[in-house]
Amino acid sequence: MQMYNKTFKLLIFSYFYALIENPGMEKTFEQYGGIMDVCREVFLKKMKDYGTAWRILRPVSITDQIYIKARRIRSIEEKKVQKVEDDIRSEFIGIINYALMGIIQLNLGPSEEEMNPAKAIELYNQYFENARTLMTAKNHDYDEAWREMRISSYTDLILMKIRRTKQIEDNQGETIMSEGIDANYYDMVNYAVFALIKI
Repeated sequence: MQMYNKTFKLLIFSYFYALIENPGMEKTFEQYGGIMDVCREVFLKKMKDYGTAWRILRPVSITDQIYIKARRIRSIEEKKVQKVEDDIRSEFIGIINYALMGIIQLNLGPSEEEMNPAKAIELYNQYFENARTLMTAKNHDYDEAWREMRISSYTDLILMKIRRTKQIEDNQGETIMSEGIDANYYDMVNYAVFALIKI
C-alpha cells in the first residue's frame, strides 16, 4: 500500500505534464469531472437514505457486489433486453461507487460503526481524484485509445479485473509481481468512467 501511495505522488507530476503536452486530453479531464459529479450525487443521496451501512462490508463482499453489477451489464448487452428498470448507466455508476468504497475499506478496514458523513465524502473525493490522476497519466501513454473501444469491452475488462481481484483475495492479498487489490479497484473506476462518457 505504501509503495502504491508513492506511485501516486509521481503520477501527480506526470498528470500536469500530460495536460500541458497534449491539450486534447483536457476534454477527457473535463468529461471525467462531469461523471465524478454524477457519481458523487448518487453517493450522497444514498448516504442520506442508508447512512454509511457499507462500512460493515469486507472488501471481498464489495468485490462480489461489483461482480453482480458487471455481470448484469454483460447479460443485458448479450440478451439485448432487460426486465428490471435500472439501466446500464446506473450499474456503471454503482461499479464506480462500490470500487471507491472498496478502496476506503482496504485502507480503514471494515467497521460496524457509522462513519461521519463529512469524513466519508472527504475520502470518496480523495480516492476519486486519485483515480482521475491515474487515468490522466495512463491516457498520456495510450493517447486516448479508449475512445475507439466499444462499451462492451469496458464491461469485459471490469469483469477481468474482478477475477484478478478475487484471485488476489483468495491469496490473502499476496502478489508476486502484480499490482494489488487497490490498483484493480482504481482500474474498475476508470473503465466505468470511460463507459459512462461514451454512453
